[in-house]
Amino acid sequence: MNILICGGAGYVGGALTDALVNTDHTMRIFDALLFEPEYLKPVDFVRGDIRDHEALQPHLDWADAVVWLCALVADGACDLYSELAVELNQTSVQWLARHFDGRIVFPSTCLVYALQNKELTEEDHTAPNSLYVQTKLEAEKILQNHNALIFRLSTLFGLGDTFSRPRLDLVTNLLTARAVIDGTMTVFGGTQYRPLLHVRDVADAMVCALEADATGVYNIASENRTILDIAETIARLVPGSRMVVQEADVKTTGDYRVSCAKVRRDLGFAPTRSVEDGIKEMRDFISGGRLKDINHPRYNNAAYLKAYGHGLGES
Repeated sequence: MNILICGGAGYVGGALTDALVNTDHTMRIFDALLFEPEYLKPVDFVRGDIRDHEALQPHLDWADAVVWLCALVADGACDLYSELAVELNQTSVQWLARHFDGRIVFPSTCLVYALQNKELTEEDHTAPNSLYVQTKLEAEKILQNHNALIFRLSTLFGLGDTFSRPRLDLVTNLLTARAVIDGTMTVFGGTQYRPLLHVRDVADAMVCALEADATGVYNIASENRTILDIAETIARLVPGSRMVVQEADVKTTGDYRVSCAKVRRDLGFAPTRSVEDGIKEMRDFISGGRLKDINHPRYNNAAYLKAYGHGLGES
């Protein structure tokens, strides 16, 4: 199968290309290199903007399946460039649905549920409360009558691959980095739950989805944990570190959990990497001197865009 990965040079894309290397699939990466200065992997690569339809169409014609990872991710990034967020996260998906009739694998977000004090299934109502979440939910609606499998992703953690930048704007990764470098983690509230998922488990799920018959929306997570539990686990795995807890209103920090019974039932997929696994690999990566400066904007989507802009030009 010919697999086109749009956005394949990013955090999830790096993990996905590694997961596909040892399969019988042929892959090609189409990416604008928004956060990366160059693409180093020995993989078929095309630098391009998904809004350049003339450039993209020949690669769609080549592909049997598309994994559509291109997006402006997270609230902060979307708030900085609202028009670009709509173009990349929503309008581009509408164009894709009209011009590609193969298999589509698409990442959405569990944030579409907003704050509900229960374990949420795909049947629960959605309540988007930010531009980022609104665009993702609209993209879901666009794809609902197509050969598309949509993963509502949990809060990611862990290292994606050797080449792509680690993301330190994700709670488990950030707290681990603070514990290793500063010896102290600050937790706001802490009783709020998050569904969590290792980035390489996302990749494995997407490989599974490429050949599955299932369509529609699927939650995907490895476990639901409180922020306090994550910090306590980090303190145990990073000797000498400690946490400082500051009071915060759960209504503002968010609290939600998800059920993944549907993805286990329909796809037979279950994540294999724990939060502890992700903490250990981030701990060893950072303590081994692999990052010069954990505060550099490069490791935070919104901070990078604020510092350097998006550099994509007009559509």
